[in-house]
Amino acid sequence: MSDTSVTSPPKRAGLGSLGFALCVALLALVPWFTGSVFHFHIAIMVCLGAMAAAGLATIAWVGQLSLAHGAFVGIGAYTCVLLVTRLDMPFLVGLPAAAVFSGAVAYIIGTPLLRLRGVYFVLITFALNELFRLVMLEFPSVSGGSSGIAGIPKISLFGWELRDQSQVYVFTLLMLAAVMALLWTIRRGPLGRWFSAVEENMALAESSGIPTARTQNMAFVIGSGIAGFTGAIMAHYIGFISPVTFAFQLSVSYVIILVVGGRLALAGPLVGALFLVPLPEFLRSAQEYQHIIYGVVLIIVLRFLPAGLTALPGKLSQWRRSGE
Repeated sequence: MSDTSVTSPPKRAGLGSLGFALCVALLALVPWFTGSVFHFHIAIMVCLGAMAAAGLATIAWVGQLSLAHGAFVGIGAYTCVLLVTRLDMPFLVGLPAAAVFSGAVAYIIGTPLLRLRGVYFVLITFALNELFRLVMLEFPSVSGGSSGIAGIPKISLFGWELRDQSQVYVFTLLMLAAVMALLWTIRRGPLGRWFSAVEENMALAESSGIPTARTQNMAFVIGSGIAGFTGAIMAHYIGFISPVTFAFQLSVSYVIILVVGGRLALAGPLVGALFLVPLPEFLRSAQEYQHIIYGVVLIIVLRFLPAGLTALPGKLSQWRRSGE
């Protein structure tokens, strides 16, 4: 009897993970079933939203919530675009350079910034996002000013340009898989345990010998690097960027994706993006009430599932047991 009680929960957890993976795989195949260019576009935007929110998740895992995430997406986008268009670098050089440069900027500003906690950190990151937008507007020779940079080359891999949206989708899907694999590796390793300890009780983690300041800065660097990586792909897919593209609203959208999906759940960014990115398109027929319906949906989710949509299976199981 005792053996059964010990082994059952992991089996259920394993089956739940397998079921979730199968559902995600089926959803990923939907654009090919329909053959719709529009569905491929939505799927690409879901992947980009999930990637950016995954970067934000690493910062949330150490108990911080950044409102400058859109700025780091912008740093990565401009880094890659300028390397490709001004220096004739290949996209496969610009893409990792975008992640490295965004992470480097995060490292420089992270040490003084991460001394702040709670609402003070949120406010300073909000100010940083606005500062990035204003600075880029003041240097049109770099950013294109309010007119932005148009005609950005498409994603090119070893001289092979991804012109078809189905090709871009495959590439973006693989990049999302790589980012989620990175998060899984971090979560399962000692660094993930450090992140969890800092998020749960920073003072206790410090007294246990965990370098909390360095751990938080590491999370900030990794999360911002992922944001820059996403920005590079986004810029070359859309073909146009401007400082307005990376305004405060973009950061808020990533925060909403993360919170609705599940702030501390590994699958939270993916679930949040799958739910929220296509939602405005489904509400397009109710154009007048689109924002109202969108807001109501968010309120309902956050009211009944404060841990995010990833907590829904557990919540349903709990309601079923209470009903019995």
